[in-house]
Amino acid sequence: MVSPVHQRTPRDEDRARHEYDRATEGLDAPLAIVDIDAFDANLADLVLRANGTPIRLASKSVRCRFLLERALAAPGTAGVLAYSLAEALWLHQQGVSRDIVVAYPTVDAGTLRALAADAGACEAITIMVDAADHLDLIDRVLGPDHPTLRVCLELDVSWRPVPGIHIGPRRSPIHTPEQAAALARHVTGRDGFELVGLMGYEGQIAGVGDAAGNPVSALAVRLMRHRSAAELAERRAAAVRAVREVTDLEFVNGGGTGSIETTIADTSVTEVAAGSGLIGPTLFDGYRDFRPRPAVLFALPVVRKPTPGIATLFSGGYVASGAPSRSRLPRPYLPAGLRLLDMEGAGEVQTPVTGAAAGDLAIGDKVWLRHAKAGELAERVDVYHVVSGGQREKTVLTYRGDGKDFG
Repeated sequence: MVSPVHQRTPRDEDRARHEYDRATEGLDAPLAIVDIDAFDANLADLVLRANGTPIRLASKSVRCRFLLERALAAPGTAGVLAYSLAEALWLHQQGVSRDIVVAYPTVDAGTLRALAADAGACEAITIMVDAADHLDLIDRVLGPDHPTLRVCLELDVSWRPVPGIHIGPRRSPIHTPEQAAALARHVTGRDGFELVGLMGYEGQIAGVGDAAGNPVSALAVRLMRHRSAAELAERRAAAVRAVREVTDLEFVNGGGTGSIETTIADTSVTEVAAGSGLIGPTLFDGYRDFRPRPAVLFALPVVRKPTPGIATLFSGGYVASGAPSRSRLPRPYLPAGLRLLDMEGAGEVQTPVTGAAAGDLAIGDKVWLRHAKAGELAERVDVYHVVSGGQREKTVLTYRGDGKDFG
């Protein structure tokens, strides 16, 4: 089931700018907002696309307790996919969720000791492994008689169409059903560990837009996504069968915002991960079958007019992680018709913009921008102002505002 592609008209954009300006009147920029109506609509679209498969929320794409709790309260969501064990422990202590899977292996001795010392956390938190070395490290840190820890095995779900070609994230070394079964036997044969889940993130499908760039490159991406999904459906199902012959599994997690439809078509998957689709960052503008609404935005003030056709904004160098390219830069959004300068981009202390709307901007005006990746804006600001219909409803803390930095 596919949700409709959301597209704003110029009239929608004019109204949104007016409402955002009115809701933040009297607040000094830089600042960030959550359009809570857009957030809720995005959540509803994700649930619609998942078509009954539970959604585990990827916290790295949100990084705000208020938003995580709001999404977890909705039907169709279940549990958190955290990005560090320290974060998982904190979310558990704050009562955000009692079902947290840590998406990446943990080698932090301090947080492993904190996990082992908290019986409730041991029941609620599942850690990730993809090698016996991870178990060896945990035993060295905690000693041989540590409490039983819940473990999820990560399967490499990248696409390898021919020998020597790897398409997808470089994550787990476990690629084949035989390798998955061998590691499962190793985990279940050791004291202090309980294998409860299997996970695979198909980033080459979930994280690559199929409608961006020129028509030839977009077609090539669609072909890659289709062939990769077909290969993965067989291999992941075989890996799940092989692991289930060793031990029962509570869950099989897959996918991301960009691959929900193909992930849930794999009947071996019991839950799908998603997070960026709640926020609607610019990296998700390049998908053909869905397009989340921009729900989290930031505003920068105009502080200079070096020429009539250029407005210089204060700060703004909020560059997203990943391979360096223009796709990682924030993008001017409102008023429509603005763009960054090629020679400066988004800068540490100033960000010039030009375009048709620049001439109408005055010193002190706000320009609204969108970040390239969903959760990373929360590392730049202490609070999100929650707005709806031109009104500011409340102000909520980001992880940074909560005094938390999980790396």
